[in-house]
Amino acid sequence: MESEGKICPWALGSKELKDYHDNEWGKISRDENYLFEMLVLETAQAGLSWDTILKKRTGYQKAYQGFDPKKVASFSEKDYNRLVENKEIVRNKRKIKSSIENAKAFLKVQEEFGSFYNYIWSFTDGKQIQSNWKIQEEMPSESELSKKISKDMKSRGFTFVGPTIVYSYLQAIGIIDDHIQGCEGGKR
Repeated sequence: MESEGKICPWALGSKELKDYHDNEWGKISRDENYLFEMLVLETAQAGLSWDTILKKRTGYQKAYQGFDPKKVASFSEKDYNRLVENKEIVRNKRKIKSSIENAKAFLKVQEEFGSFYNYIWSFTDGKQIQSNWKIQEEMPSESELSKKISKDMKSRGFTFVGPTIVYSYLQAIGIIDDHIQGCEGGKR
């Protein structure tokens, strides 16, 4: 499918998808809470649609206290149970447990590298990867880079960070700019 209306076709499914596509996807952010938010949301999305996650985003922002990794890392069993009962988020117990454990790993990476941004961008020497796909179907679901980062993140205690989730995460935070050729909704 060619770019309908000069926008990546996946973004045409809902207002939330289009807004996300036009204003966030593929754009670089140094905001540590945003980087953590995208990690939580991408792991929550596993097996679900991104549209579902975006529609629950406000619920996630409240439940995860603005995605402050320090706050999430200190969540107790009571907080975990609160999240499991929260209908405004995906209530998958493994994903919720993972988000808390990933917050702890996130903080360790921040301590070691000065910021999570420094860590995640070290894999590309601080350079954005600009793809040049003509159609959406050319876009891969993983890459050698996402496999490498996935392996490294797992070694640091992160969970739910397989190569496909990591690839989507890299797209979300702008390390990989996968807007198709001629897409006007992105930054090209």
